[in-house]
Amino acid sequence: MSAPQQSTVTETKIMLSDPTALGVFGLAMVTFVAASQKMGWTTGSTFIIPWALFLGSAAQIWASTVDFKKNNYFGSIALGIYGLFWAAVAMHWAIAQGWFGVIDPAKADPRQLAFACFGYTIFSLFIMVAAFEVNKVFAAILVLINVLLPSLGLSILGINHELFSPLAAWSELLISLLGFYAAGAIFLNSYFGRVLVPLGAPFGFIRKGPAKK
Repeated sequence: MSAPQQSTVTETKIMLSDPTALGVFGLAMVTFVAASQKMGWTTGSTFIIPWALFLGSAAQIWASTVDFKKNNYFGSIALGIYGLFWAAVAMHWAIAQGWFGVIDPAKADPRQLAFACFGYTIFSLFIMVAAFEVNKVFAAILVLINVLLPSLGLSILGINHELFSPLAAWSELLISLLGFYAAGAIFLNSYFGRVLVPLGAPFGFIRKGPAKK
C-alpha cells in the first residue's frame, strides 16, 4: 500500500497600509473648504459639494473600510461615521439647491440638518472619550468637533446666531488645521518608521482592557 498523502495548507496574509493619513486629510480638506464659507472668505455651498463628496465622504469611508480589515476599531468607526456625515450633508446641499428638482417648501424643512448635528454630537462625545487615549492631536480635534456640531445646529435654528455662527466657523477652521498637521505627521511617521512629527501621547485617563480587581 502507498503512504497516505498529506494535504498542505497555505495561508496567505494580505498586508494593508495604514489609511489614517488619507482619511484625516479628507476631513481636513473638506473642513478647510467649508470653513472658508463660514468665515466669509468665500460664498455659497455649491462648490463645496465636490469636496464634501470626494474628500469628506469617499476618502474617509474608504479609509474606514481598510481600518475594518486591519481591526483598527477607533479608525474604522470614527472615519466611517464622519464620512457618512459629509455624504449626507452634500446631499442636503444638493437637494436644497434644486439639483434633483423643484422643492415643495411644505415638504422640506432645512432645520432638520440642525438635529442631525445634535445627533452626531451625542456620539461624538463617546468618540472624544476614546480619542483622549489615542493621542493629543486627535483629542483636540474631537473636542473641537463637539464645539462645531452643536454650534452649527443652534446657528441653523437661529438661536443666538451672533455667537454660534462664528464659534462654528472658528472651530471648523481649527479642526482643518489640526487635521492637516495630523495627516502629515501620520504620513511621515509611518513612512520613516519612527516619530518625526509628534502627535502627543495619550492622556492615560482610562486604561484599556478589563477592570482591575
